Amino acid sequence: MTKSESLLQRRMAVVSNGVGIFNNATAAYAKGAKIVDLDGNEFLDFAGGIGVVNAGHCPQPVVDAIIEQTKKFIHTSFNVVTYEPYIELCEKLVEILPHGESTKVMLVSTGAEAVENAVKIAKQHTSRQAVLCFTGAFHGRTLMAMTLTSKISYKQNCGPFAPEVYRLPFPNKYRYGQNLTEDEFVDQELRRLHESALNLVNPESVAAIIIEPIQGEGGFYPAPKKYLVGLKEFCDTHGIVLIFDEVQSGFARTGKWAAYEHYGITPDLSTWAKSMGSGLPIGCVIGKAEIMDSAKPGTIGGTYIGNPVACAGALATIKYMEEIDLNQRGVEVGNIIRTRFEEMKSKFPQIGDVRGLGAMMAMEFNLDGDPKKPDHELCKKVINFCFSKKLIIISAGTHKNIIRILCPLVITNDELNQGLDIIEAAIAEAVEN
Repeated sequence: MTKSESLLQRRMAVVSNGVGIFNNATAAYAKGAKIVDLDGNEFLDFAGGIGVVNAGHCPQPVVDAIIEQTKKFIHTSFNVVTYEPYIELCEKLVEILPHGESTKVMLVSTGAEAVENAVKIAKQHTSRQAVLCFTGAFHGRTLMAMTLTSKISYKQNCGPFAPEVYRLPFPNKYRYGQNLTEDEFVDQELRRLHESALNLVNPESVAAIIIEPIQGEGGFYPAPKKYLVGLKEFCDTHGIVLIFDEVQSGFARTGKWAAYEHYGITPDLSTWAKSMGSGLPIGCVIGKAEIMDSAKPGTIGGTYIGNPVACAGALATIKYMEEIDLNQRGVEVGNIIRTRFEEMKSKFPQIGDVRGLGAMMAMEFNLDGDPKKPDHELCKKVINFCFSKKLIIISAGTHKNIIRILCPLVITNDELNQGLDIIEAAIAEAVEN
């Protein structure tokens, strides 16, 4: 038995089966875009800890900042004792992600926690109860976040869910608007949004609308720009707080700090985590100061939010991203992946769609070229073949028929093309068999 097999056997003995497992990879150490398992096998990482290590595994400035902070203090609770790493990180976030003339931040530990608190802030600001969300959405696994999450398998037998949550179809043109131009499709979906005021929920009762500018777990579908513009106008008309969930799409993944920057729209509130801290448990809610300050003292927060070590690591991560211009690297990585994926699509009719923004790229497998006939079996074979060739990739989508790329953006071009070669060989193998 290998060391990896032994560790996985120990996992099965003591870890709840409800904790998901994507493959049988293990980790002894990791650096850059590579993970070495317990048996010394080197894997290329195209999953990035589910989009958490945009700046790479163990970037040295982040490691140094963590070590330095642990020598000072590890925890006091920010509610009890104020400390500079929290304040300095918030100042940096306001600098790179301003929300209007005056911006404020609250730090949390996870993306789901950011979503929970953003909704609470919106409800207190508006004194309203309802929240509008979208099909295909993933916002987390805590109560409100799980309710907002669309995929049923993530919340089986977990009800009752949070009340007053309403859902509209995400403007997914590939799946639902193939016979329409983009303008025609978006106009149709905006009419659906406005009709929701008559047949779904009174907008005067809606505290917030939450949407991912690019759906992550849902399948890397970018929302059409015209739709987000119309959504912002709808929210402004009815006094609804617009929340953008940028947990997976933020911090250089799309070639900018925020995906919303591509759209020329700034939300009222936004939620963040994942690559903000290079793997440390940290996230945040950022928003317009007058909305953020609507939360009454003590109604948001927690014991561990803005842990000083996590703050030091996040601040070092952002500064490192600036130093190496990771946003520009996100553009370059995305261009390489898109070009290679489009070439593969021209070779394999089983690839129904290639899409994404920046380095947040995906390909979708379908039967007979029909977006309503997802081919999850082919996708599974491709992932398994890649793993056998020491490449870690993961799927996405309601039907798990989509391959998503979330490789560290510090990956070299040689490493990136090596991984893409493996994916192409995997598709050829799966199609042939």
